[in-house]
Amino acid sequence: MSPAAGRSFDAVVVGAGPNGLVAANVLLDAGWDVLVLEAQPTVGGAVRSDRELHPDFVHDTFSAFYPLALASRAITSLRLEDHGLAWEHAPAVLGNPFGDGQWAVLHRDREDTAAGLEAQHAGDGEAWLDLCRTWDRIGDALVDGLTSPFPPVRAGARLLPALARSGGLDTVRRLATPVASLGRELFRGPAGGLLLAGNAGHADFPLSSPGSGVFGVLMTMLAQTVGFPVPRGGAQALTDALVTRLTSLGGQVATGQEVTRVVVRDGRAVGVRTRDGESYDARAVLADVVAPRLFGGLVPVEDLPARLVRGMRDFELDPGTVKVDWALTGPIPWTGRPEAAPGTVHVADSVEEMTETLAKVSSGVVPDRPFLLTGQMTTSDATRSPAGTESFWAYTHVPQPGMTRHDAGEGITGRWDHDDCERFADRMQARIEARAPGFGDLVAARRVMGPQELEARNANLVGGAINGGTSQLHQELVFRPVPAMRGRAATGVPGLFLASASAHPGGGVHGAAGNNAARAALWEHRTRRIRGRR
Repeated sequence: MSPAAGRSFDAVVVGAGPNGLVAANVLLDAGWDVLVLEAQPTVGGAVRSDRELHPDFVHDTFSAFYPLALASRAITSLRLEDHGLAWEHAPAVLGNPFGDGQWAVLHRDREDTAAGLEAQHAGDGEAWLDLCRTWDRIGDALVDGLTSPFPPVRAGARLLPALARSGGLDTVRRLATPVASLGRELFRGPAGGLLLAGNAGHADFPLSSPGSGVFGVLMTMLAQTVGFPVPRGGAQALTDALVTRLTSLGGQVATGQEVTRVVVRDGRAVGVRTRDGESYDARAVLADVVAPRLFGGLVPVEDLPARLVRGMRDFELDPGTVKVDWALTGPIPWTGRPEAAPGTVHVADSVEEMTETLAKVSSGVVPDRPFLLTGQMTTSDATRSPAGTESFWAYTHVPQPGMTRHDAGEGITGRWDHDDCERFADRMQARIEARAPGFGDLVAARRVMGPQELEARNANLVGGAINGGTSQLHQELVFRPVPAMRGRAATGVPGLFLASASAHPGGGVHGAAGNNAARAALWEHRTRRIRGRR
């Protein structure tokens, strides 16, 4: 029996990922009594770390770098630094090797970034600084607008005049330009375009699609303004700070408690039941649960609005993921390694190659030359492994299990079983070896997690989809997760709120989906009380 068995709560939060924990903290600040139930034996969702691979090495099990956590008011307002969280930064933010030992490198100092671009092609440094100045005028309002519930009235009131001051329709047109085209428009050399396109590649946009441009600018400018910070000691430290704050306010977290049903009575969510047979009553249920597992899963179809059920038939997951962790006996021998080592390294030879690779994934083809997002974690935070070594990872997107049409290389079936994952990890490692000859000689241990293992470790990562659903425009903003919800956390079932990455604004550790769900629950409670007085 859990320590909370038999009690009734103001709110039950299903899932102790970052969104669920942010939601719980917001409700506790409002004086609510909150219980968080987590199916896994440890909290954190996709923000966890471990020493499974090697006892001397800390590896972030899923996510690792957190620019959105420093940009989002949902997390910064919680003042997690007062609860043990400390941030670390690599000497440089990110880099992308290309050509014959050349690098595109983004530094936290914009002048340093511009100088590197200028050295490779005259005029590109000033183009970078001009992009930074545009971001200075619109960035805060744009981030607030993207992370607020729809309609983002306050942020929109700030954003519209900011856009007017920064170029008006020309700026809007640029943000709507596909990132592959935007890079060519802004820069004459390849480095600036590689930085923009590589950052757009953190989501599942085809780089030739309109939404890729604004996302590429968003992530690139966040890298320039707040960096790509990491929690000192591992990703788990961010989760631990959220839990410490939560419990200090009287909230409870119970692990190993898998919720199997959201109880709906007389059309209203009134609590949950767990696999162990425990029931918890609540006036609000906030679900940090991926939409396909909530709608028609934890909540039966007959308890859902018809429009939501119809919309979920067209719900689209983002691609699967293969992630590889390495314990390395020395620093990575990158060819032409920059003097200021980047924490994040994108491995793609050109924007054209990146565009082709991501297009293959979206069409169900396993790429022969995968685009890699990698993290040098000891470079970023010296506590991650012994001095002189490197805790390193790489991940890349692949077609969802069962969605593979064919392999552009050889040997991958698309089942993503053990053999598929190991063969594909060899393909990933070969890409790194080509840019860092001798890399394989440094490998003390390797761990490969494919779509199925990622899902086994976190049920929200269905088929290795890390963003709770595609980030493409047809499933973003007012369309997320389905048009019936209009970009809001309210599900159409009173008392039930979607608090996962499937809700607006989508994937990324910004806590906005949890914050929006908590605010929606508080608003519904206030309006019910007002109606009750009439």
